[in-house]
Amino acid sequence: MMKDKLVNNAKNIDKFLLNFLNKQENSLLVPPMKYGVISGGKKIRSTIIFDTGKLLNVKKKKLLRLCAAVECIHSYSLIHDDLPCMDDDSFRRGKLSAHKKFGEATAVLAGNSLLTLAFEIIADKKYLLPPKQKNEIINLLANCSGHTGIAGGQELDLKFENKKKIFNQILNMQRKKTGKLFNFCLQATAIVANKSKKEKKLLGVIGEEIGLLFQLADDFLDVKGSKKLVGKPIKKDKKKGKSTLINLLGYKKAFTYAEKLKKKILLKLIKHGKNTKDLTDTINFIIERNF
Repeated sequence: MMKDKLVNNAKNIDKFLLNFLNKQENSLLVPPMKYGVISGGKKIRSTIIFDTGKLLNVKKKKLLRLCAAVECIHSYSLIHDDLPCMDDDSFRRGKLSAHKKFGEATAVLAGNSLLTLAFEIIADKKYLLPPKQKNEIINLLANCSGHTGIAGGQELDLKFENKKKIFNQILNMQRKKTGKLFNFCLQATAIVANKSKKEKKLLGVIGEEIGLLFQLADDFLDVKGSKKLVGKPIKKDKKKGKSTLINLLGYKKAFTYAEKLKKKILLKLIKHGKNTKDLTDTINFIIERNF
């Protein structure tokens, strides 16, 4: 059931992105952009957006562009993370990483183009949202993608390699690197739903915690997953001296922390109201995923 939901959501996002790119002026960067963003990964962030839409009674059609923008941002960050100057990874999503397929320079430019495409998708006049809501979404997306979000988190991740960092430093890094984009998923959906400032902020915090849970699950997979499941080589974090909660606390204590975090998130959702089943199912899948 969960697998079907993810596959169906991914197909819808891929279809939108293909149509959007095909209607634009063609360039040499379109093939590597498509390679990086389409037909790869489970697009869990998009599913989180749709699940939050169900929670807030927002139709999927109004959220499709949010999903497409998030996948562009996420894919840009992965393309850049894989570069030799950063994590130097040769495989991503079960295939060659973009720089191995197209060369480093093209990978950098394709990543940059996906980053800017995300904002174009939201700003497009065909996205029929009030200008105030669009501006708020664009501002939030910039905040979650730049030096206060993904990019800043990646910088900390690189700087923390082979260094002893305390618990809160690691959490702060992972909240920026992964949590901020999940923050966007919930908060941007609340913006579309025209919710109060208080509710938007509350959902953003829950999103950030879901993102942290996702990062922890990713770290667990690096230790005990398989290359086939993960789609890239495993056991890399220890080799590279990455600062993770597993390396700080040990696998068992880190997993206990993740379980407590999951319960905390689910409790907040229960207090939030009805229609939480889809989001709850996805959160459970994040920490238990085996496909």
